[in-house]
Amino acid sequence: MNIRTFFGAGLCPLLLCFLFSASAMGAGGREDIIKMLYAVDFSDSRNEGAEPGFALEGEFGFIMASGNTDATSVKGKLFATHETATWSNQYEVEGLYTRSQRINQDNAKRTTAQRVYASSHADYKLLNPEQRIFLFADYEDDRFSAFDYQASIATGWAHVKWRDNASSFRYSIGPGFNFSERKNGDGDDNSGFIVRASAEYLYKWTSGARLRQFFSTAAGDENTRSRSETSISANIFDALAMKLSLKLDHNTSPRLDDATLNTETSVALVYQFF
Repeated sequence: MNIRTFFGAGLCPLLLCFLFSASAMGAGGREDIIKMLYAVDFSDSRNEGAEPGFALEGEFGFIMASGNTDATSVKGKLFATHETATWSNQYEVEGLYTRSQRINQDNAKRTTAQRVYASSHADYKLLNPEQRIFLFADYEDDRFSAFDYQASIATGWAHVKWRDNASSFRYSIGPGFNFSERKNGDGDDNSGFIVRASAEYLYKWTSGARLRQFFSTAAGDENTRSRSETSISANIFDALAMKLSLKLDHNTSPRLDDATLNTETSVALVYQFF
């Protein structure tokens, strides 16, 4: 079994199940281990400010163009958050698919973009709930990138720098391992150790409009993969919003004929299921 099959079909779903189920478990033995490692960070404020709950939103965008270029593009995304007294979790699955046809050439439609990405991020709260230990796993399959697949796992330190009714800022940093394989015909394996860091800023206006800025980077010897997403959303009515987003994906070691930076600008409808 190769790494792609193991991670995509085995490890990633297993991690997702573990992180989701662990958030509903009691602290028990985990707390004893955490206390030994981070005793100086514990206080009596563990449950202060905890807002338990599960939220799920779905995003859908569709573009159809005609004329000199006939193109159809579909984008979808599911984003969930799960908050308990001891865990703060985020789950994300997104996909992009585009088919296009150039007039005055062979008039044949071809797939020009096909990408699937999934990630899970779990923060285990210490007795001071703003200080945490994170677990992270992600998997990306981009048909038109330099890599057959890219995946990673990481763990380390996370901190909510501030959080109030209007805004919040959080960051994380820690070691991990990257799994990747290049599309060069011989299955060149670029797996290795990485250092992963991420930061997220959220701001909410009194009108209900929201701004989100997210950045992450996974730095390794063979390649450094960075992602940035800037989005603004405004409510249409209670459960439906319009979202404008800009995504940047950067790889330091692409194929010779590929750009190091890929950008994606989209307008989509977002529905808040619960």
